[in-house]
Amino acid sequence: MDKNDLRYLEALSYQYPSIAKASTEVINLTSILHLPKGTEHFISDVHGEYEQFAHILKNGSGSVRSKIDLEFGFELSREDKTELATLIYYPQEKMALVEESGTDMNEWYRMQLLRLIRVARRVSVKYTRSKVRKAISADFRYLVEELMTDNDIPDKAGYYEGILEAIIKTGQARTCIMAFSAMIIRLTVDHLHLIGDIYDRGPGPHFIMEDLMHYHSLDIQWGNHDIIWVGAACGHPLCVATVLRLSARYANLDILEDGYGINLIPLMRLAIDEYGDCDWHAFTVKSSANALGEDLTLDARMHKAAAILQFKLEGQWVMRHPEYEMEHRLLLDKIDYEKKTVTVDGVVWPMEDVDFPTVDRDNPYELTVREQLVIDQICFAFKNSEKLQRHIRFLLNKGSLYLKVNGNLLYHACIPVDPDGSFHTMVLDGVPYKGKALMDAVDSYIRKAYFGNEGAEKDYATDLIYYLWSGEWSPLFGKERMTTFERQFILDKTTHEEPKIPYYKLIENEEMVHRIFDEFGLDWEHGKIVSGHVPVKRKKGESPIKCGGKLLIIDGGFSRAYQSTTGIAGYTLTYNSHGMKLVEHEPFTSTEDAIRTGTDIHSETTLIDRFEDRVTVGDTDNGQKLKQNIIDLMYLLQAYRGGEIPERE
Repeated sequence: MDKNDLRYLEALSYQYPSIAKASTEVINLTSILHLPKGTEHFISDVHGEYEQFAHILKNGSGSVRSKIDLEFGFELSREDKTELATLIYYPQEKMALVEESGTDMNEWYRMQLLRLIRVARRVSVKYTRSKVRKAISADFRYLVEELMTDNDIPDKAGYYEGILEAIIKTGQARTCIMAFSAMIIRLTVDHLHLIGDIYDRGPGPHFIMEDLMHYHSLDIQWGNHDIIWVGAACGHPLCVATVLRLSARYANLDILEDGYGINLIPLMRLAIDEYGDCDWHAFTVKSSANALGEDLTLDARMHKAAAILQFKLEGQWVMRHPEYEMEHRLLLDKIDYEKKTVTVDGVVWPMEDVDFPTVDRDNPYELTVREQLVIDQICFAFKNSEKLQRHIRFLLNKGSLYLKVNGNLLYHACIPVDPDGSFHTMVLDGVPYKGKALMDAVDSYIRKAYFGNEGAEKDYATDLIYYLWSGEWSPLFGKERMTTFERQFILDKTTHEEPKIPYYKLIENEEMVHRIFDEFGLDWEHGKIVSGHVPVKRKKGESPIKCGGKLLIIDGGFSRAYQSTTGIAGYTLTYNSHGMKLVEHEPFTSTEDAIRTGTDIHSETTLIDRFEDRVTVGDTDNGQKLKQNIIDLMYLLQAYRGGEIPERE
């Protein structure tokens, strides 16, 4: 036996110190390979919509209700099934509501516990007892395990009845129901794939991040809205200004102040002192509070102050990086203040607002002393927000630019390609990259921006973050330009267009899609590309299923800001041992409605793939690892039996 192999087996022998223990593990792993694969859940572009995200996470895009329907069939009415589903999603709130109704709680507890036991058994059948045990609250592990074993045995009927009676008599029914509900949700979905854009627009990205940090198994593919927050967490002034503008635009400054403890008083004072007498109507924030008559004029002025900061810093960035070819974003110097016009690509357009008291017309991209002080103070606050830094570290540690998993390729937006469908070459710090190599290089630079040591390389990487946010060939953006300035100041909507790069015109082209499959090692027959980023306008007849089902775009308008355009409230995807399903969601009303009336998110399901034979753990990436572990353990057994390594027990 090779010395290196022997050294490895000696190290392995500390974990499995005897023939008996190594053999037991081989038996365990071999049996696991034959279990059905767990359910994978794909979600994209949640954009801070915490309530809808939390609900879809609880119901597994309809997976929990599906388990209830399979278990009870016609045995329960639709109303009873709805009540049971709501109890699983929101056990504390639902039980409090039932108590208010004057229901006999002891009988209700007993009935619901019996139903939960049956659902729990159904969702646990594809897992080992060890994995099921870990999903149960430690305080109730013994009781739950006992109740989940077969209680149809006549000799044990009294035993199970005694357990139920004692649970209710000791006042533990509520906590036991909560333990069952959490376990059912945990086991219904085995793994979550979040395909980008957690941040911006909606009011709760920080709540989403907290939930993700406590989720049992997940990965994240970064979106451009996530990456701009990474840049802001690095203290990059332009990224910070962009996050400030977006937060102000959607009336979400409280995310920064209350959620992340970032002091925005410097920006507020700048807005009051410099923009107090300004025209601010072009910067009216997007908020439902407008309908309530709330005064959002201060937010609008802060929005304007942040936007001017962004446009100035963006101009400096463009001039610092001519290789990005983004000179078309230099617009502050193209304004004619007397005529109230701006020249964009050689065309003169009237502007809605030219009242910019902090802009020096002779040197429009230079910050005033006050502006520089404000951006320095807020950058310091971003870099020193413990909660923000914790969230961004988690985002980076659990995330990547793309992921190949179980035969599918996941990325947020696109792979840059030229009009002929060949991979576009992008030069980063003097080195050309394309295809998979470009994706790997960009992933590396994102990590260097946050984790790298101070110096030229980190400076380049943090500057690159802004290109990834808005650059034409960014794999996270994929449009020719981001028309923030035009949308803000020019009423003519033809200037607002953001033409997509060739990738989006070629996604029905099988040759190009197969080229991506080959580049990343996907199987032509069974592989899928899953992405988001571009809202699918369902009400205009657009479909998320591209190239005969080889490519799926699951951004259907999770964010309320997009729902008027898409006509729905997002797509999600589930992939279990039976097949892959695309789920189309209607808008979510509220958590309160879901609890009080049992209102679930109405969803329609489209079957993408159905497998004749159930997919097992052995068919997955994890299964391949287990098979290699079995091979290693068999070599260890051989070494034990041949006397090359002595048993340690």
